[in-house]
Amino acid sequence: MKSRTRSSSFNFQAVFIPAYLWFNYLMLINFASIIFVLLVAILHLGFLTLEMFLWIKPFGRRTFNLTTEFAQASKTLAANQGLYNGFLAAGLIWSLFLGANGYEVKIFFLLCVIVAGVFGAFTVSRRILWIQALPAVIALIFVFLSK
Repeated sequence: MKSRTRSSSFNFQAVFIPAYLWFNYLMLINFASIIFVLLVAILHLGFLTLEMFLWIKPFGRRTFNLTTEFAQASKTLAANQGLYNGFLAAGLIWSLFLGANGYEVKIFFLLCVIVAGVFGAFTVSRRILWIQALPAVIALIFVFLSK
């Protein structure tokens, strides 16, 4: 009897390499989501600093194009805004410490940032849409892709 050799129909490269690349893709997306959430948090810590501590200083007045009189008259309102930005930053940083359990927390705080950015764009300056809301939208996309 002749022995027949069967050719293997199992293609190792076709199965395992794409799975390996997919795993790397997911790791990269997860890393990008963390970086963008962290970037949004850092931006809001910057807003906190500008609004709470630098509002009446030359750098703060120059940043927001304020007169000395207006900056002095509105410094309490600006400090209040800065405090809210600090809470947004704290929530985003907290969501990162929660790891995988922070998915919904990230979404909540990023949506809060987006709503605040859109509202600010309509009521104060269109620049707010690009400076505050757009980074949060990018972060939110990466958070959704990382799930």
